Formats: sequence, C-alpha cells, structure tokens
Amino acid sequence: MVSVGPLEAAILFGAFVLLFGAKRIPDLARSLGLAKGEYQKAVSEVTNPSTAEQDMDRGGMTEEVAEEQ
Repeated sequence: MVSVGPLEAAILFGAFVLLFGAKRIPDLARSLGLAKGEYQKAVSEVTNPSTAEQDMDRGGMTEEVAEEQ
C-alpha cells in the first residue's frame, strides 16, 4: 500500500495551487463536499426504502391497516 509522506503532500498541494489557483481551491472543496453529500443521500435512499415504497410492497396499505387484517 502506498503512503503519502509530508513532502509528497506538500508537492501535491503546490501542484493544485498552480493548476487551479488559490481562489478556486475553496470552490472545488465545496463542490466536492456537496457531491459527497448527494452521494451519501442517494446511497441512503437505496438502502432505506421510504414509507411509500414499503406501503406499495404491502399492496398499497399502510402498516396499521395491514396489521388489522
């Protein structure tokens, strides 16, 4: 496994500053954070079905109605 030491991290940071400029880096970080949040939201929606989806699995009945029958 490859590890990045402090010298390599400083070189990578310097390359980012040269490529994107100091003013664009916070915008890129913000966009990356928003994208990560959207990804986590999508994964959560897939792994945890909504109540409407659960109702449709029961034939359109809510859990209370299904328990009464």
